[in-house]
Amino acid sequence: MIRPIFLAFLVAHTMLQSIRAVANDVVNASIVKISVTKRSPDYYAPWNKASPTQSGGTGFVISGKRIVTNAHVVQHASQVYVQPDQSDEKLEATVEAISYGLDLAVLRVTDPDALNNIEPLIIDNEITPLRSEVNVYGYPVGGSQIAITKGVVSRIEYTAIGVNQFGLRAQIDAAINPGNSGGPAISNGKVVGVAFSGLTNANSIGYLIHSIELSGFLRDIQDGTCDGNSYIWEYFQPTENLALRSRLRLPKGSGGFMVSGIRDPTGNSLKVDDVITKIGPHAIDSQGNVKVGELTLSFLFYCPLVEKDGKVPLTIWRQGREIEINCLAPKEIPSVLPSIRGKYPSYFIFGPITFEAATLEIAYSFLASNEWALQLGARNSPLLSNLSTPASENLQELVLIPAALFSHRSTKGYRPPVYCIVKSINQVNIRSLNQLVEFIRDCQDEYLEIEFADLGSEKLVFNRKEMASETESILAENNIRKQFSDDLIEVWNGGKRR
Repeated sequence: MIRPIFLAFLVAHTMLQSIRAVANDVVNASIVKISVTKRSPDYYAPWNKASPTQSGGTGFVISGKRIVTNAHVVQHASQVYVQPDQSDEKLEATVEAISYGLDLAVLRVTDPDALNNIEPLIIDNEITPLRSEVNVYGYPVGGSQIAITKGVVSRIEYTAIGVNQFGLRAQIDAAINPGNSGGPAISNGKVVGVAFSGLTNANSIGYLIHSIELSGFLRDIQDGTCDGNSYIWEYFQPTENLALRSRLRLPKGSGGFMVSGIRDPTGNSLKVDDVITKIGPHAIDSQGNVKVGELTLSFLFYCPLVEKDGKVPLTIWRQGREIEINCLAPKEIPSVLPSIRGKYPSYFIFGPITFEAATLEIAYSFLASNEWALQLGARNSPLLSNLSTPASENLQELVLIPAALFSHRSTKGYRPPVYCIVKSINQVNIRSLNQLVEFIRDCQDEYLEIEFADLGSEKLVFNRKEMASETESILAENNIRKQFSDDLIEVWNGGKRR
């Protein structure tokens, strides 16, 4: 005979299991499988796009019949399809908004009525407590059904997420595999994060873009553009050292983070040796951190939260006294090595030589190769020394030679200056690809003398008229349709690219 207490427990357990099953069914119905055809850039032959490749990821439905996924899932996509759970129909979709810095994107299906019966997931706007249990939903490679991975939130930190963008990232003790990208992490029925990467040299460690960043991204794109998070771009150091504190005349027991270098001097009110003690009302410790609930985060976490009209209120210690300032906090600062952010490389071909605007992606590809990193380091390549250099009037971007010289009699005796950075042409310093094109367009000199910034590189000298007259035949011989990228058409025709 079943005792009443046990019977009550059995009924309660059965009901709980039933509730969980219904909840899982609701979540499952909101998850979509994403199939993408990509045409990635070819940085070493920039007049080409790489061959089409097929890839996939995960997304989930939110309010407004929109679908959230990772930016890297749909970057350079020529076709995007989403497939709801338990459906064999692939729905055509377009990218409505994208943040390469936060690795987030919003898709919209061509036929929104196809999502009428799907309940949107709710996004949590609170910081997830540590040790919270989460379920990560996705379509990892190796299967066609939804996979659910259980994990626990073990760490939350404010750190780099994408290129030149920082945000709140959660670490969980569950693996995130290829195909999981863009899937939701659910806790207590709400989205607390978006799966975006795993740790390749460790078992069962995955990373989520915190739902706070997702909510901020969705607010950001309400006006139709993605601006990104405000940020203070200067260099800082801790103020723990006693001699340093004495030199700065910091009060005993005070915190603060010292400005060690100014990255963007344009109109900034911060100075070297300033010590930031508060951001808004929030006190900063000697490591540059603030308390946010049970968490200790970088004070920069508060930048987008307290920013107003592009400025952040700071309390600083300067020359022995405390003052309050409003500090510029731009979304980004122009860089000598910008990210390509989903676009294709800018290039210009003149005679047997190709010029290309260098990007962070190109620099990082070299750093990923020990051989190339050593070679570029040995010749003191500006590709490595300008990874975080802000653009200025004197140097707006680097111009490199991405490939070997095209076969032509005018190149006889020259070693290919592959991946060398152009320093000058006819003793005129090159500040950008735009300026280089303008110079060659207007040049009337008999020769073009090209010098490079890399140590040990050779000077190249060409007959200018011969280069101009041979360009079309060189393009035809190498099956290249365009002499330059579309963004340079106006420049070559006499205008200026802005």
